Amino acid sequence: MLALAALLRRSRRALVAVALPAAVWALMYAGVWLPPAAGSGPAGIRVASQNLRAGNPDPAGTVAPLAEAGVDLLALQEVDDAGRLTADLRQRYPHRASVSTVALWSRYPIRDSAGVDTGLGWTRALRAVVDTPQGDLTVYVVHLGSARAGDTATRDETVRTLAGAVRSDRADRLLVLGDLNTATTDRVFTPLTRLLRDAQADAGQGFGFTWPSSVPVTRPDHVLYRGLTPTTADVLRTPDSDHRAVTAGFRW
Repeated sequence: MLALAALLRRSRRALVAVALPAAVWALMYAGVWLPPAAGSGPAGIRVASQNLRAGNPDPAGTVAPLAEAGVDLLALQEVDDAGRLTADLRQRYPHRASVSTVALWSRYPIRDSAGVDTGLGWTRALRAVVDTPQGDLTVYVVHLGSARAGDTATRDETVRTLAGAVRSDRADRLLVLGDLNTATTDRVFTPLTRLLRDAQADAGQGFGFTWPSSVPVTRPDHVLYRGLTPTTADVLRTPDSDHRAVTAGFRW
């Protein structure tokens, strides 16, 4: 808009004033649109994370596009009725772990699962060990505290607490899937990015914004990893949710 105003006024100074920050922005962010360096080869396992939205009238319809895409592990947040979803997903995903409003559905056996304290005062995260054909894979399904304008203390504490849990986890291959209520560009996210890689940054293309679903302008939903090689990462719009889903493929 500023560039258009500068052109209409035929002001060289205004054009220069617009061009300088535009050039800086391009240097910082244009690279996300280049073909990913890590995205190659077939995926041994495909994962997805979706915030369903509390009160979703048709959660099965929301996750149907992810199941049809061949996802092996399906991490969900804001799950109102896990039993109702299981009835719809049982044939494709016979294994499930759930705690409070987060859940993981899996094509492969889940050997162990437990709730994870993220400092919220109630459990809204879980850790599961999935017995995949390639070996054990540790998966965290997480919904961190919300952030509001001028009030991020709870969210910030949950990021630090989750980072502490990941830091002490000895699993060689590990995923964190969920709504972390934090963009990767937020400095608060640093404790996690020091420990884990971001699948979208390494194997995706574009910013991968997920919220709000209709016109996304930020990315609170993530697939973070270690001990694996990402082959793909993408965002998928699903019905009846205010978040788009995030997906990723990995090989050992």
